[in-house]
Amino acid sequence: MRIRATVAAVSGALALSALAVPAAQADGSADHRADVAKVREAAHAASGKTPFTGSTGSDGEPYALDLTFSNVKVNGGNPIVAGTTNVVSVPVTYSIKHAASVDVTADDFLMDVEIYRGSFQEFDNELLGDNWPSCTATSSTAATCKGTIDIDPHDELRNVDATTWKAWGYAIALNGVDAADPDADLSKVGYAEQDALTTTKLQRYSKLTVNASPEPVKKGKTITVTGLLSRANWDTHAYAGYTVQPVGLQFRKKSSSTYTSTLKTVKSDSKGNLKTTTTATVDGYFRYNFAGTSTTPAVKATGDYVDVL
Repeated sequence: MRIRATVAAVSGALALSALAVPAAQADGSADHRADVAKVREAAHAASGKTPFTGSTGSDGEPYALDLTFSNVKVNGGNPIVAGTTNVVSVPVTYSIKHAASVDVTADDFLMDVEIYRGSFQEFDNELLGDNWPSCTATSSTAATCKGTIDIDPHDELRNVDATTWKAWGYAIALNGVDAADPDADLSKVGYAEQDALTTTKLQRYSKLTVNASPEPVKKGKTITVTGLLSRANWDTHAYAGYTVQPVGLQFRKKSSSTYTSTLKTVKSDSKGNLKTTTTATVDGYFRYNFAGTSTTPAVKATGDYVDVL
């Protein structure tokens, strides 16, 4: 999992509609991810509940922070699609409401919305942003926030991650406590968390090619149309054929800007290859069209032109 380069919490002036300005940066060598994990573990262990619901802290148990999340959207509600090498950054937006006593502008106030798969008690995988989010105050007790989820597919993803993920949010008021200190009094730390804020799909980037031949061809003769349907393999960090998938063959005339309905449907073979035949009628473009699956996005090949004599 990538560690954020900055460690300051989300903050901002409480003037109505004022853009939140990041709080003073803490020591850049610090890792507040450890603070988050420690406080979360203490809250869960002490209360025995998920999410934590205690009203006051005691015996090393963080107290329940009066803050809630709503209107969470990851990537604008669209699936997240990742290839094999390029880092993918998608927006996360949400709203918060909090008690007037909660100082979201404090230097050591930590807050974020992240995504995970698996159990909420023990994530199978978790993805977050490289930087902490920023917020715009809409009142003294509410704000709208935006951040990112930044994904390095080479280091953070495996094929099993192509599934539906859940979003969760947390807020921590450290109140001057060094949570990394083994003797830290966590009863002085405020903590809030919410699970199942929304869901998002993570998909393996797909590619599709087409080649129609011979070119040119006499009218009435047979045209052979080949292609390859492939997708990102996060286990091998390469692209591999997507096998036994239905793919539609489409055609558009040279004089038209739109493709006709599917001429026929072909299934990719054991290596993702596509092959079918059709009859030459008029000049135009052939393409393959893949409708997509839950793990792999739809993709259309760039049309290949055939001159009919």
